[in-house]
Amino acid sequence: MNNGKSRHTSNGRPAHVIDADGHVRETDEEIIEYMSPGYRSRRDAMLYFPLVPHHGWHRSIPANDYRHQDFRVPDWREWAQKLDEGKIERTILYPTRFMHIGQIGNPKYAAELCRAYNDFLHDRFLSRDRRFRGMALLPLQNADAAVKELRRAVTRHGMVGGILPAEGLPRPLGHPEYRPIFKEADRLGCALSIHSCTSLRDNDRFLEPNEVAALAHVIPQMRQFTNIMISGLMNNLRRLRVGFLEAGCGWVPYLISKIEERLERIPPKERPVLPSVLLARRQLYFQCGEEMTVKRDIELLGDSCLLWASDFPHEATKTDLNELVREFVARKDLGSASKKKILYDNPKRFYAL
Repeated sequence: MNNGKSRHTSNGRPAHVIDADGHVRETDEEIIEYMSPGYRSRRDAMLYFPLVPHHGWHRSIPANDYRHQDFRVPDWREWAQKLDEGKIERTILYPTRFMHIGQIGNPKYAAELCRAYNDFLHDRFLSRDRRFRGMALLPLQNADAAVKELRRAVTRHGMVGGILPAEGLPRPLGHPEYRPIFKEADRLGCALSIHSCTSLRDNDRFLEPNEVAALAHVIPQMRQFTNIMISGLMNNLRRLRVGFLEAGCGWVPYLISKIEERLERIPPKERPVLPSVLLARRQLYFQCGEEMTVKRDIELLGDSCLLWASDFPHEATKTDLNELVREFVARKDLGSASKKKILYDNPKRFYAL
Protein backbone atom coordinates (compact mmCIF):
# COMPACT_ATOMS: atom_id res chain seq x y z
CA MET A 1 0.00 0.00 0.00
CA ASN A 2 1.31 3.45 -0.90
CA ASN A 3 1.52 5.55 2.28
CA GLY A 4 2.55 8.70 0.41
CA LYS A 5 6.26 8.30 1.16
CA SER A 6 8.91 8.10 -1.55
CA ARG A 7 9.68 4.51 -2.48
CA HIS A 8 13.32 3.66 -3.19
CA THR A 9 15.34 0.51 -3.76
CA SER A 10 17.99 -0.60 -1.30
CA ASN A 11 20.68 1.35 -3.21
CA GLY A 12 18.77 4.63 -2.90
CA ARG A 13 17.43 4.60 -6.44
CA PRO A 14 13.70 5.38 -6.89
CA ALA A 15 11.73 2.21 -7.52
CA HIS A 16 10.26 3.50 -10.79
CA VAL A 17 11.77 5.51 -13.65
CA ILE A 18 10.12 6.99 -16.75
CA ASP A 19 12.28 8.33 -19.57
CA ALA A 20 10.49 11.51 -20.63
CA ASP A 21 12.34 11.94 -23.92
CA GLY A 22 13.86 9.09 -25.88
CA HIS A 23 14.29 8.98 -29.64
CA VAL A 24 13.98 6.79 -32.66
CA ARG A 25 16.31 7.32 -35.60
CA GLU A 26 13.88 7.03 -38.46
CA THR A 27 15.36 6.78 -41.95
CA ASP A 28 13.91 7.99 -45.22
CA GLU A 29 14.01 4.42 -46.56
CA GLU A 30 11.75 3.29 -43.72
CA ILE A 31 9.34 6.22 -43.79
CA ILE A 32 8.68 6.08 -47.54
CA GLU A 33 7.22 2.59 -47.09
CA TYR A 34 4.40 4.20 -45.08
CA MET A 35 3.70 6.97 -47.59
CA SER A 36 0.88 6.92 -50.15
CA PRO A 37 1.28 4.91 -53.39
CA GLY A 38 1.93 8.01 -55.49
CA TYR A 39 5.01 8.83 -53.45
CA ARG A 40 6.21 5.24 -53.25
CA SER A 41 5.93 4.84 -57.03
CA ARG A 42 8.59 7.55 -57.36
CA ARG A 43 10.80 6.06 -54.67
CA ASP A 44 14.17 6.64 -56.38
CA ALA A 45 13.38 10.25 -57.20
CA MET A 46 11.93 10.89 -53.73
CA LEU A 47 14.97 9.47 -51.95
CA TYR A 48 17.47 11.35 -54.10
CA PHE A 49 16.70 14.33 -51.84
CA PRO A 50 16.09 14.11 -48.05
CA LEU A 51 12.39 13.73 -47.30
CA VAL A 52 12.76 16.49 -44.69
CA PRO A 53 15.23 19.38 -45.17
CA HIS A 54 18.00 19.61 -42.62
CA HIS A 55 19.99 22.54 -41.28
CA GLY A 56 23.51 23.43 -42.39
CA TRP A 57 25.40 22.62 -39.18
CA HIS A 58 26.49 18.98 -39.17
CA ARG A 59 26.74 17.98 -35.51
CA SER A 60 28.96 14.89 -35.91
CA ILE A 61 31.88 16.06 -38.03
CA PRO A 62 35.32 15.39 -36.44
CA ALA A 63 36.10 19.12 -36.22
CA ASN A 64 33.26 19.38 -33.74
CA ASP A 65 33.90 16.38 -31.50
CA TYR A 66 36.79 13.90 -31.42
CA ARG A 67 35.46 11.86 -28.50
CA HIS A 68 34.59 8.20 -28.91
CA GLN A 69 31.24 7.95 -30.63
CA ASP A 70 28.80 5.08 -30.07
CA PHE A 71 26.44 5.91 -32.91
CA ARG A 72 23.28 3.80 -32.96
CA VAL A 73 20.15 3.46 -35.05
CA PRO A 74 18.24 1.24 -32.63
CA ASP A 75 15.33 -0.93 -33.65
CA TRP A 76 12.66 -1.81 -31.10
CA ARG A 77 14.60 -4.83 -29.80
CA GLU A 78 17.70 -2.77 -28.99
CA TRP A 79 15.54 -0.07 -27.39
CA ALA A 80 13.82 -2.71 -25.27
CA GLN A 81 17.22 -4.02 -24.16
CA LYS A 82 18.17 -0.47 -23.16
CA LEU A 83 15.05 -0.19 -21.03
CA ASP A 84 16.01 -3.46 -19.35
CA GLU A 85 19.55 -2.16 -18.87
CA GLY A 86 18.40 1.03 -17.18
CA LYS A 87 15.49 -0.65 -15.33
CA ILE A 88 13.27 1.99 -16.94
CA GLU A 89 9.52 1.46 -16.77
CA ARG A 90 8.63 3.40 -19.94
CA THR A 91 10.11 5.71 -22.53
CA ILE A 92 8.34 8.37 -24.56
CA LEU A 93 9.64 8.26 -28.14
CA TYR A 94 10.30 11.30 -30.31
CA PRO A 95 11.71 11.45 -33.87
CA THR A 96 15.16 12.62 -34.92
CA ARG A 97 15.43 13.81 -38.52
CA PHE A 98 11.69 14.39 -38.75
CA MET A 99 11.93 16.84 -35.86
CA HIS A 100 12.63 19.32 -38.66
CA ILE A 101 9.09 18.99 -40.01
CA GLY A 102 8.52 22.71 -39.44
CA GLN A 103 10.80 23.51 -42.36
CA ILE A 104 8.50 21.84 -44.91
CA GLY A 105 6.88 24.48 -47.13
CA ASN A 106 4.15 22.35 -48.72
CA PRO A 107 1.24 21.79 -46.26
CA LYS A 108 -0.08 18.71 -48.07
CA TYR A 109 3.36 17.11 -48.16
CA ALA A 110 3.90 17.93 -44.46
CA ALA A 111 0.64 16.17 -43.60
CA GLU A 112 1.70 13.13 -45.67
CA LEU A 113 5.05 12.91 -43.88
CA CYS A 114 3.48 13.23 -40.43
CA ARG A 115 0.93 10.51 -41.14
CA ALA A 116 3.65 8.21 -42.50
CA TYR A 117 5.96 8.83 -39.54
CA ASN A 118 3.19 8.23 -36.99
CA ASP A 119 2.17 4.98 -38.68
CA PHE A 120 5.83 3.92 -38.80
CA LEU A 121 6.31 4.69 -35.10
CA HIS A 122 3.22 2.72 -34.12
CA ASP A 123 4.05 -0.24 -36.36
CA ARG A 124 7.78 -0.52 -35.65
CA PHE A 125 7.86 0.44 -31.96
CA LEU A 126 4.64 1.12 -30.06
CA SER A 127 2.94 -2.13 -31.05
CA ARG A 128 6.05 -4.20 -30.20
CA ASP A 129 6.53 -3.38 -26.52
CA ARG A 130 4.06 -1.80 -24.08
CA ARG A 131 6.89 0.20 -22.51
CA PHE A 132 7.10 2.39 -25.62
CA ARG A 133 4.78 5.37 -25.80
CA GLY A 134 4.77 7.82 -28.70
CA MET A 135 4.44 11.53 -29.36
CA ALA A 136 2.79 12.30 -32.68
CA LEU A 137 4.36 14.42 -35.38
CA LEU A 138 1.93 17.18 -36.45
CA PRO A 139 1.74 19.19 -39.70
CA LEU A 140 1.36 22.69 -38.28
CA GLN A 141 1.54 24.04 -41.83
CA ASN A 142 -2.23 23.36 -41.84
CA ALA A 143 -3.92 23.64 -38.44
CA ASP A 144 -6.99 21.63 -39.48
CA ALA A 145 -4.78 18.79 -40.70
CA ALA A 146 -2.75 18.95 -37.49
CA VAL A 147 -5.91 18.69 -35.37
CA LYS A 148 -7.07 15.64 -37.33
CA GLU A 149 -3.67 13.97 -37.11
CA LEU A 150 -3.38 14.57 -33.37
CA ARG A 151 -6.86 13.10 -32.86
CA ARG A 152 -6.04 10.09 -35.07
CA ALA A 153 -2.68 9.42 -33.38
CA VAL A 154 -4.13 9.62 -29.86
CA THR A 155 -7.37 7.70 -30.44
CA ARG A 156 -6.15 5.10 -32.97
CA HIS A 157 -2.47 4.64 -32.09
CA GLY A 158 -2.65 5.39 -28.36
CA MET A 159 -0.09 8.18 -28.52
CA VAL A 160 0.24 10.44 -25.50
CA GLY A 161 0.39 13.78 -27.28
CA GLY A 162 1.79 15.83 -30.11
CA ILE A 163 5.07 17.48 -31.04
CA LEU A 164 5.38 21.18 -31.86
CA PRO A 165 8.67 22.16 -33.53
CA ALA A 166 10.49 24.95 -31.73
CA GLU A 167 12.02 26.17 -34.98
CA GLY A 168 11.29 26.25 -38.68
CA LEU A 169 7.71 27.52 -38.80
CA PRO A 170 7.07 31.03 -40.18
CA ARG A 171 5.06 32.13 -37.12
CA PRO A 172 5.54 31.52 -33.37
CA LEU A 173 3.37 28.93 -31.70
CA GLY A 174 1.17 31.39 -29.83
CA HIS A 175 -0.19 32.72 -33.12
CA PRO A 176 -4.00 32.40 -33.43
CA GLU A 177 -3.52 30.15 -36.46
CA TYR A 178 -2.30 27.33 -34.20
CA ARG A 179 -4.87 27.67 -31.43
CA PRO A 180 -7.16 24.87 -32.68
CA ILE A 181 -4.28 22.42 -32.05
CA PHE A 182 -3.91 23.52 -28.44
CA LYS A 183 -7.68 23.37 -27.95
CA GLU A 184 -7.82 19.83 -29.33
CA ALA A 185 -5.02 18.69 -27.02
CA ASP A 186 -6.92 20.25 -24.11
CA ARG A 187 -10.08 18.39 -25.18
CA LEU A 188 -8.22 15.11 -25.54
CA GLY A 189 -6.39 15.61 -22.25
CA CYS A 190 -3.06 14.85 -23.90
CA ALA A 191 0.31 16.60 -23.77
CA LEU A 192 1.98 18.93 -26.25
CA SER A 193 5.77 19.13 -26.36
CA ILE A 194 7.74 21.96 -27.90
CA HIS A 195 10.88 20.05 -28.76
CA SER A 196 14.06 21.89 -29.61
CA CYS A 197 15.61 21.56 -33.03
CA THR A 198 17.86 23.55 -35.30
CA SER A 199 16.73 24.95 -38.64
CA LEU A 200 18.02 26.43 -41.85
CA ARG A 201 17.84 29.82 -40.17
CA ASP A 202 20.78 28.79 -38.02
CA ASN A 203 23.12 28.91 -41.02
CA ASP A 204 23.63 32.65 -40.61
CA ARG A 205 23.33 32.87 -36.81
CA PHE A 206 26.48 31.03 -35.80
CA LEU A 207 30.13 30.76 -36.81
CA GLU A 208 31.17 27.46 -35.19
CA PRO A 209 29.46 24.07 -34.61
CA ASN A 210 29.89 24.33 -30.85
CA GLU A 211 27.98 27.61 -30.88
CA VAL A 212 25.11 25.70 -32.45
CA ALA A 213 25.30 22.99 -29.79
CA ALA A 214 25.30 25.58 -27.00
CA LEU A 215 22.56 27.92 -28.23
CA ALA A 216 20.47 26.45 -31.03
CA HIS A 217 18.20 24.53 -28.65
CA VAL A 218 17.63 27.09 -25.93
CA ILE A 219 17.06 30.22 -28.04
CA PRO A 220 14.03 28.80 -29.95
CA GLN A 221 12.57 27.47 -26.68
CA MET A 222 12.86 30.88 -25.03
CA ARG A 223 11.21 32.51 -28.02
CA GLN A 224 8.30 30.04 -28.08
CA PHE A 225 7.81 30.12 -24.32
CA THR A 226 7.69 33.92 -24.28
CA ASN A 227 5.24 34.04 -27.19
CA ILE A 228 2.90 31.42 -25.68
CA MET A 229 2.87 33.11 -22.28
CA ILE A 230 2.26 36.63 -23.60
CA SER A 231 -0.33 35.52 -26.17
CA GLY A 232 -2.73 34.33 -23.47
CA LEU A 233 -3.07 31.06 -25.35
CA MET A 234 -3.52 29.00 -22.17
CA ASN A 235 -5.97 31.29 -20.38
CA ASN A 236 -8.96 28.96 -20.71
CA LEU A 237 -7.23 25.63 -21.36
CA ARG A 238 -7.19 24.06 -17.91
CA ARG A 239 -6.39 20.45 -18.91
CA LEU A 240 -3.60 21.29 -21.34
CA ARG A 241 -0.06 20.35 -20.34
CA VAL A 242 2.80 21.86 -22.34
CA GLY A 243 6.42 20.68 -22.13
CA PHE A 244 9.64 22.31 -23.31
CA LEU A 245 12.24 19.64 -24.01
CA GLU A 246 15.93 19.33 -24.89
CA ALA A 247 16.97 22.77 -23.65
CA GLY A 248 17.32 22.17 -19.91
CA CYS A 249 15.63 24.37 -17.34
CA GLY A 250 18.23 26.96 -16.35
CA TRP A 251 16.69 29.60 -18.59
CA VAL A 252 13.19 29.26 -17.14
CA PRO A 253 13.34 31.26 -13.86
CA TYR A 254 15.10 34.16 -15.57
CA LEU A 255 12.59 34.29 -18.40
CA ILE A 256 9.56 33.97 -16.12
CA SER A 257 10.76 36.91 -14.06
CA LYS A 258 11.12 39.00 -17.23
CA ILE A 259 7.72 37.95 -18.62
CA GLU A 260 5.77 38.46 -15.41
CA GLU A 261 7.27 41.90 -14.89
CA ARG A 262 5.86 42.86 -18.30
CA LEU A 263 2.50 41.15 -17.84
CA GLU A 264 1.86 42.87 -14.53
CA ARG A 265 1.66 46.17 -16.42
CA ILE A 266 -1.44 44.90 -18.25
CA PRO A 267 -4.86 45.59 -16.63
CA PRO A 268 -5.96 42.48 -14.70
CA LYS A 269 -9.03 41.85 -16.86
CA GLU A 270 -6.85 41.79 -20.00
CA ARG A 271 -3.81 40.07 -18.51
CA PRO A 272 -2.76 36.62 -19.76
CA VAL A 273 -2.49 33.97 -17.07
CA LEU A 274 0.91 34.27 -15.42
CA PRO A 275 3.53 31.52 -15.87
CA SER A 276 3.69 31.14 -12.08
CA VAL A 277 -0.04 30.35 -12.06
CA LEU A 278 0.40 27.76 -14.80
CA LEU A 279 3.23 26.21 -12.79
CA ALA A 280 0.97 26.01 -9.76
CA ARG A 281 -1.68 24.33 -11.92
CA ARG A 282 0.99 21.86 -13.12
CA GLN A 283 0.47 22.78 -16.77
CA LEU A 284 4.11 23.59 -17.62
CA TYR A 285 7.00 21.12 -17.71
CA PHE A 286 10.70 21.37 -18.55
CA GLN A 287 13.51 18.91 -19.07
CA CYS A 288 15.83 18.73 -16.09
CA GLY A 289 19.23 19.10 -17.71
CA GLU A 290 22.76 18.78 -16.41
CA GLU A 291 23.13 22.47 -15.58
CA MET A 292 24.74 23.54 -12.34
CA THR A 293 21.65 25.64 -11.70
CA VAL A 294 19.11 22.85 -11.09
CA LYS A 295 19.12 23.24 -7.31
CA ARG A 296 18.39 26.96 -7.74
CA ASP A 297 15.79 26.19 -10.41
CA ILE A 298 13.92 23.90 -8.01
CA GLU A 299 13.98 26.58 -5.33
CA LEU A 300 12.41 29.05 -7.77
CA LEU A 301 10.11 26.76 -9.78
CA GLY A 302 9.40 23.89 -7.42
CA ASP A 303 10.17 20.26 -8.23
CA SER A 304 6.81 19.34 -9.80
CA CYS A 305 7.58 20.68 -13.29
CA LEU A 306 10.87 18.94 -14.15
CA LEU A 307 11.39 15.79 -16.23
CA TRP A 308 14.34 13.40 -16.53
CA ALA A 309 15.23 12.22 -20.03
CA SER A 310 17.81 9.85 -21.45
CA ASP A 311 17.86 11.43 -24.93
CA PHE A 312 19.03 7.99 -26.11
CA PRO A 313 20.49 7.44 -28.67
CA HIS A 314 21.34 11.08 -29.44
CA GLU A 315 24.14 11.50 -26.93
CA ALA A 316 26.63 9.20 -28.60
CA THR A 317 29.01 9.20 -25.62
CA LYS A 318 26.31 8.25 -23.09
CA THR A 319 24.50 5.14 -24.26
CA ASP A 320 24.55 3.16 -20.99
CA LEU A 321 21.10 3.89 -19.56
CA ASN A 322 21.89 2.25 -16.24
CA GLU A 323 24.82 4.61 -15.83
CA LEU A 324 22.70 7.61 -16.84
CA VAL A 325 20.12 6.84 -14.16
CA ARG A 326 22.84 6.24 -11.57
CA GLU A 327 24.50 9.57 -12.41
CA PHE A 328 21.24 11.41 -11.82
CA VAL A 329 20.48 9.55 -8.59
CA ALA A 330 24.01 10.31 -7.34
CA ARG A 331 23.55 14.08 -7.64
CA LYS A 332 24.31 15.77 -4.31
CA ASP A 333 22.42 18.96 -5.10
CA LEU A 334 18.97 17.33 -5.23
CA GLY A 335 16.98 15.67 -2.46
CA SER A 336 15.60 12.15 -2.79
CA ALA A 337 11.99 13.35 -2.90
CA SER A 338 12.79 15.71 -5.79
CA LYS A 339 14.64 12.96 -7.65
CA LYS A 340 11.62 10.68 -7.36
CA LYS A 341 9.34 13.38 -8.75
CA ILE A 342 11.67 14.16 -11.65
CA LEU A 343 12.31 10.51 -12.52
CA TYR A 344 8.74 9.26 -12.20
CA ASP A 345 5.89 11.32 -10.76
CA ASN A 346 6.22 14.32 -13.07
CA PRO A 347 6.54 12.46 -16.39
CA LYS A 348 3.68 10.18 -15.35
CA ARG A 349 1.46 13.24 -14.79
CA PHE A 350 2.67 15.15 -17.85
CA TYR A 351 2.01 12.28 -20.24
CA ALA A 352 -1.06 11.01 -18.31
CA LEU A 353 0.39 7.51 -18.08
